[in-house]
Amino acid sequence: MNLFSAFAATVARRRYHPAIFWGEAQLAYDWLVQRAGGLARTLREGCGGQRGDRVAVWLKNCPEFPAALFGVWRAGGVVVLVNNFLKPEEVDYILRDSGAQVVITDHSLAEHQAKLAALHPGLKFLHVEEFAPLAETESPAAAELTESDLAALLYTSGTTGRPKGAMLTHGNFLANVASCITCLDFHEEDRLLVLLPQFHSFMFTVGTLCPLLKGASIVLVKSVSPFKHVLDDIHHRRATMLPAVPPIHRALAGLPAGVELPSLRLCISGGAPLPLEVLKQFHTRFPKLPLIEGYGPTESSPVATVNPIFGTPKAGSVGLPIPGVELSIRDDNGNELPAGATGELCIRGPNVMQGYWNQPEETALVLRDAWLYTGDLGHRDADGFYFITDRKKDMLLVNGINVYPREVEEVIHKFPGVKDTAVIGVPDARRGEQPLAFVVLADGAVLDEKALHNFVREKLADYKVPRHFRVLPALPRNATGKVLKTTLRDMAKSAPATG
Repeated sequence: MNLFSAFAATVARRRYHPAIFWGEAQLAYDWLVQRAGGLARTLREGCGGQRGDRVAVWLKNCPEFPAALFGVWRAGGVVVLVNNFLKPEEVDYILRDSGAQVVITDHSLAEHQAKLAALHPGLKFLHVEEFAPLAETESPAAAELTESDLAALLYTSGTTGRPKGAMLTHGNFLANVASCITCLDFHEEDRLLVLLPQFHSFMFTVGTLCPLLKGASIVLVKSVSPFKHVLDDIHHRRATMLPAVPPIHRALAGLPAGVELPSLRLCISGGAPLPLEVLKQFHTRFPKLPLIEGYGPTESSPVATVNPIFGTPKAGSVGLPIPGVELSIRDDNGNELPAGATGELCIRGPNVMQGYWNQPEETALVLRDAWLYTGDLGHRDADGFYFITDRKKDMLLVNGINVYPREVEEVIHKFPGVKDTAVIGVPDARRGEQPLAFVVLADGAVLDEKALHNFVREKLADYKVPRHFRVLPALPRNATGKVLKTTLRDMAKSAPATG
């Protein structure tokens, strides 16, 4: 069994059922499988694709996104998911690290493609607008992949500040999908609203693989701005499930009286911690609509826990382990801690990655005795519910997307006149967190904040760019020279940025 064979089995029984709603278009499973087949043919014949070749998928949300996934898997390849907000220099690193020589993209990213091609000579681009569907009379055999074969590399930042490719197998995803379908009580007639980026691990599994392997439908939102478009899609397509990050649920909670969402039966929060105040506001506004929180890092495919639909969820908790998955709270020496004690969350199960691509030392740090050490701190209560309290790492979550400060700091360091810098995260009502940069200037230098902002924005995705740069005479450091980011966070709280 592999992801394409599982999808093919779904197509066999749901061929003419709607797979994707896209604006006014209604696209059946038959449409998806034909385009996946056409792509597989192109990869094999036009690109000389071999089993195990890495193929980058660099797309904004569109119906062709899942067709690209299943096409790569039908051909026997490995999907390398690329964040469509990244700039060419960032994408180039991922391509070189993964060894991908083919990029599936579309014409909307044409300007970035030209820059990327200059950085990466010999790179091949396949545009989804030109996918030729595979006719029903054509039936080239799909690659015979097993659950142990690598399915995707999902890049996530790490302690070096450079993204690391989490190696996730067909079995990892199949196990996670099966558990999520059970926990979320997926039905074939469900219509799942997708408005977050499909490259994100949360949407990749819960928003894309789960509905399409179950035989349900995806309501793919073309634009979230203005928010009325989201509401129109919910009403027009009678969406039943909404997985989203906390800012979306906050927006729903703020809808004016009289605006109801009668078709929705379940809202799911993931990608970032759900503030208790947002949960309270949501339940006040929609007392009969469940909003449940879950948790899981990219390295666990990603879902590890979720609050129960049937039973009593706990406010502030990320819930219970999903079927087949174990969680443990451990101290710095790897000893398991009792209920109520705070330690590092560890995960074990068939959803846990095989390791980081070409990074055995980084892999050894997080995979120990079959347990994934997540770097997240939390505790378990007497009823077995888990709570996240902090992160051991300095990782930021901006709109549910990982941002690693070191990567931003490295860019700021290159700006003329900057002597030292440190980046932290500060709470943001809309984005969850926002990067804030502290800079130390060289003698005689004067900060041109607008110029520095533009400099960073040219090199990093917009969500990674600090909104403010605060000048200090020196960064606070301990005796060994390590920057005291706790002190910087306290400074940010006592004198919040303005403007």
